[in-house]
Amino acid sequence: MVCAGYENFYRRRNNKITGTYFIKPNQVDLGSHIANCGYMVHPEERGKGIGRLLCDHSIQHARQLGYRAIQFNIVVSSNTAAIELWKKCGFRIIGTIPGGFHHRDLGYVDAFIMFREVN
Repeated sequence: MVCAGYENFYRRRNNKITGTYFIKPNQVDLGSHIANCGYMVHPEERGKGIGRLLCDHSIQHARQLGYRAIQFNIVVSSNTAAIELWKKCGFRIIGTIPGGFHHRDLGYVDAFIMFREVN
């Protein structure tokens, strides 16, 4: 198994970073065959398909690195746009953490664990 350590990727347009993601093992050693990723899109660039491009790239890259799957450990339940995007990209909710995220405006909200195989 050839899984890499922490890696960052950036998408640029007109010398501005429009989005980024990281990929790393979800757990060290015996859990390192599952990747963990985190994504960020510049607020001015949301709704332009950048999140989808980053996710598609991360799935391909995870496969190339030898990962068997990607797991998101915390997807905030109130972030419906992200949840719908991840579902379109083949992820499914495999667990719920009750009150797992302390939202600035909403207080404690549930968080989801989402999962997708890549091979």
